Amino acid sequence: MKTVSDTLLHRPLFSRDKPLDRKNAAGRISAYIYGNVLVLAALVPVVTTDVHAGILIVLGTALSTFVAHLFAEAVGRSVGEGSVGTRADQLRGLRNSVPILTSALLPCAILATGLLGWLDHGTAQLVAEIVILLRIGGIVFVIGRLKGEPPTRGSVLAALALTAVATTVVVVKVILTH
Repeated sequence: MKTVSDTLLHRPLFSRDKPLDRKNAAGRISAYIYGNVLVLAALVPVVTTDVHAGILIVLGTALSTFVAHLFAEAVGRSVGEGSVGTRADQLRGLRNSVPILTSALLPCAILATGLLGWLDHGTAQLVAEIVILLRIGGIVFVIGRLKGEPPTRGSVLAALALTAVATTVVVVKVILTH
């Protein structure tokens, strides 16, 4: 028997009986990676203090990226399809972009532990950065699950490689923009 948490947490991206189609899965994974990379790029140069933990910077990055992504997707859809699409297409695009927003939630919660004094500010920031890197690398296992493939040693190596590439992207972005 399915519980409420099974229904909320494991639909349709993780569901075996109703898998997410490849196009929507690809859109969500792309948004997930994009959001996490930009949140990490926002986190790295943040200087934390007793009153500034970087939470607003991370939230602002996620929100502005989400809005920009929705706009870019709508413009791209209008070129590809000749219009912005139906209401269902627009809602699907909105849903597929939500991972950009959610990529900020856990880092902000971790940064809040620094504000509350539960962790040192620098430690909270470092933990948030590590969590984002783990989220980026961990997407390899989600992709494997979508393909119906069990995790392998190759999955772990691919996760490490993806994490290294994401780290490189973040370093380049921070160097070029800060």
